Amino acid sequence: MKKKLYKSNSDKMLAGVLGGFAEYIGVDSTLVRLVYVLIAMFSAGFPGILFYIICALVIPDEPFNVEQ
Repeated sequence: MKKKLYKSNSDKMLAGVLGGFAEYIGVDSTLVRLVYVLIAMFSAGFPGILFYIICALVIPDEPFNVEQ
């Protein structure tokens, strides 16, 4: 079965982007959020914020009937 990247409905802080990445790669969402914040801080913030906004617009919402 092919995995697809979706924004998370269950592990959502803002738009569910980082929760979706965490579910896709199979790690804890707290770790993904921590790594994202560190990368955003060391890249002067703006590229990280722009990346998040683009992902929030492009990545589809998780359908409610996803079988796992």
